[in-house]
Amino acid sequence: MKYNTIDMTPVVRPYPETTMFGAVAQSAERFPDAPAFDFMGKITNYKTMLKKTELAAGAFYRAGIRKGDVVTICMPNTPQGVICLYALNRIGAVANMVHPLSSKTNITFYLDYSESKMILTLDQFYEKVRDAAADAKKNVRLIIARISEELNPVLAVGYSLTGGKDYLKFPEKDRAVVWNDFLKTGKNVKLPPIEYDKNRTAVILYSGGTSGSPKGICLSDFNFNALGMQIGDICGCNVAPGCKFLSVMPIFHGFGLGIGIHTILENGAECILVPQFTKESYAKTVLKKKPNFIAGVPTLYEGLLKVDIFKDADLSFLIGVFSGGDSLSPELKKRADAFFKEHNAPVQIREGYGLTECVTASCVTPVDESKEGGIGLPLRDTKYKIVEPGTFNELPLGQAGEIIISGPTLMLGYLKNEEANEKTIRLDENGSRWLFTGDMGYMDSDGFVFFTQRIKRMIISSGYNIYPSQIEKVLDKHPDIDYSCAIGVKDPYKMQRVRAYIVLNDGVPETDEEKDKIFAYCKEYLDVFARPKEIVFRKELPRTLVGKVAYHSLEEEAAAEEAGK
Repeated sequence: MKYNTIDMTPVVRPYPETTMFGAVAQSAERFPDAPAFDFMGKITNYKTMLKKTELAAGAFYRAGIRKGDVVTICMPNTPQGVICLYALNRIGAVANMVHPLSSKTNITFYLDYSESKMILTLDQFYEKVRDAAADAKKNVRLIIARISEELNPVLAVGYSLTGGKDYLKFPEKDRAVVWNDFLKTGKNVKLPPIEYDKNRTAVILYSGGTSGSPKGICLSDFNFNALGMQIGDICGCNVAPGCKFLSVMPIFHGFGLGIGIHTILENGAECILVPQFTKESYAKTVLKKKPNFIAGVPTLYEGLLKVDIFKDADLSFLIGVFSGGDSLSPELKKRADAFFKEHNAPVQIREGYGLTECVTASCVTPVDESKEGGIGLPLRDTKYKIVEPGTFNELPLGQAGEIIISGPTLMLGYLKNEEANEKTIRLDENGSRWLFTGDMGYMDSDGFVFFTQRIKRMIISSGYNIYPSQIEKVLDKHPDIDYSCAIGVKDPYKMQRVRAYIVLNDGVPETDEEKDKIFAYCKEYLDVFARPKEIVFRKELPRTLVGKVAYHSLEEEAAAEEAGK
């Protein structure tokens, strides 16, 4: 069978009643020789991927990992991360997905919170993860993967002589095992039968906590499998062998894992795995690999429009271009759509809206229709309502209220957080589960949904949700700081960057050296995307009538400053 012809007829299929592994195994049975993923030029077909996944499942089983046990995957988009995910799913274990650039303190938190027994990470993060695991409450065994393990021989040699030479060569054997050595232990292991439970937690993803601590979001096999069918329905063609998706959104993100990996593999298509990129390298990859689908946050498209390599490029191979993670401005959409048209791509940029609490997008702009400010139509079997905030009282069409969502991708709940579950997931009078998003919007007579604003206080930078309270909680623990306030400031590329207003304790000088000291402190306790890019010292901060810091006043002040530049 050839896999270079794309069927433009969408196919609506029922949701698979199986595990995530089972859904991908079905693809492997149907299309064993089709490419599953391309990693820096090395292509792995479905048959080989399935074989490696079974081997990894055997290694985890031999290591004592059983149904319900948690293993943390702290990886960028690499074959080892993908195979580990499905191997754990094969034996009924839980994949706890963590950003590899998380601070040591946060990695320890994720390990303790999830009660992880093992963690997989890249060699370049070994020392940080080793130290984080050493601080965990329970013993956590480390598995260390290397980029070079999954490269073609020539590239592997080049990588070892350049970027890879600075990373770990031989981990401490009492602390860690190398991935390839770990796989060898999976031979001749009799695995248990696959068990499907619609209400079992398969994956834990994280969202920033509005109260200062991240929340673990428990998602099921059914959630991911349903999403795979839903997205397949609306892509504009039959997603199947022959289709290629540029998988740059990270696997620890709902968008990246749910759409960029599982949707593609569930439907027998090909993932082009990209562990890290710049706008220039992204553009080069698009032209070299010619993916049919690309996805990214608005800041990515803002950058791509300025890349010289695209000047005379033919992008007619593109079928779908998706934007998520942040609101797409009407101006950027118009420029992007014009750009694709000028470069022979018969597409418009399609915006998606969703939350990690429903894996990722649950509402997407149709193939050939858009409305200014609109975020599209709900996906198959997904219902949207606009209600008075915090209630089930529906509002008339055109009137703004809280967006609530019900459907097959709705999370099982937050990990160990019943208080948040009760606030966020509620049953209506018919017993249907609804997610109260904390976002405001309205709906028109065509069923098109429009996003207006967030109820929750949030900063969005390069597609990452950042909760100011989490930053302030860390800053306020610093011995030199009396109190603080974090806000988002308009940024030409990231959309927003983090600025921290800080009131120092009496006697602490407001110097550049003090700023450097606080920046270093943030590096230890905050993830890279949540760290303040600017620090502003103040003698005091504005207050509301009830005595809280008036962050809106600081946001207005910052906006006026930016407008005046």
